Amino acid sequence: MLRGSWRQLWLFLLLLLLLLLLPGAPEPRGTSRPWEGTDEPGSAWAWPGFQRLQEQLRAAGALSKRYWTLFSCQVWPDDCDEDEEAAARPLGLEWDLNVRLHGQHLVRQLVLRTVRGYLETPQPDKALALSFHGWSGTGKNFVARMLVENLYRDGLMSDCVRMFIATFHFPHRKYVDLYKEQLMGQIRETQQLCHQTLFIFDEAEKLHPGLLEVLEPHLERRAPEGHRAEFTWTIFLFLSNLRGDIINEVVLKLLKAGWSREEITMEHLEPHLQAEIVETTDNGFGHSRLVKENLIDSFIPFLPLEYRHVRLCARDAFLSQELLYTEETLDEIAQMMAYVPKEEQLFSSQGCKSISQRINYFLS
Repeated sequence: MLRGSWRQLWLFLLLLLLLLLLPGAPEPRGTSRPWEGTDEPGSAWAWPGFQRLQEQLRAAGALSKRYWTLFSCQVWPDDCDEDEEAAARPLGLEWDLNVRLHGQHLVRQLVLRTVRGYLETPQPDKALALSFHGWSGTGKNFVARMLVENLYRDGLMSDCVRMFIATFHFPHRKYVDLYKEQLMGQIRETQQLCHQTLFIFDEAEKLHPGLLEVLEPHLERRAPEGHRAEFTWTIFLFLSNLRGDIINEVVLKLLKAGWSREEITMEHLEPHLQAEIVETTDNGFGHSRLVKENLIDSFIPFLPLEYRHVRLCARDAFLSQELLYTEETLDEIAQMMAYVPKEEQLFSSQGCKSISQRINYFLS
């Protein structure tokens, strides 16, 4: 027991030393850095290379503070609440989106920017609503899990996270009024328990419009209520296959026109996506006030995955199971998938969804 305490003390002293050496460590009041307030054209501090270095140092300072929060929560868990640790976790989210998510440059940019910006807002006047759209297997649930795992210590088991599947949790239309009461109660209880909450609605296109009405008060901007002692950060995620076909059509058209995948921007996709969602007649999501009155902050398109992305998914699956693989093995796994359209054979019809099962079949 004493040895463990000494080990924690040494870890604390080492991290404290790093925090003092890295930018972002506490400084005496009135202390100034030589590059602050010096931007004359002839100044050495105005050199572009130095400005880039300055940005990197500031990022390192923020990084050190976040590591300190995560470290202290591990060493002294009794003195750390979930909200404090959650504030440090966008650091891991950025890494996951850059390393583990394949073929989704738009998702990477939009999710990181919107989530980080929202969580850094001192006094949010509404909840954040993100709507993920795309074919099955393109990464919607994968990114939702990334958010949960990086923002909450206990992941999906956290009391601050609620996940709903439309056909499982709200299967009968005749019980919509009961579901509304239950949903309102769960949202209220979760927000009372946690300063930062996350609600995920899978198969969002199958949600009854009456259920979506429950969320409207949280997504409408509200005037500040004096000097409130506490503010709640709430994120609503909607996951849907709705209009994945439109995303695929736009991407295919751009690729045929000579655009590279990475050159595709939201300006190419967002107008088509939102318009098609509103015009869809066989779902309540598109006809809800959330969509019609622009209460959704961002419609995020998941692009169809290509052969090279399927190979990367296969590689990650092998690594996660600590299995050896060869480049030829990755090709064999990727070739097992079906690709569309029939003529071009560009996009995996299932994305990366069944990769693990195909690896098990391959090894059996």
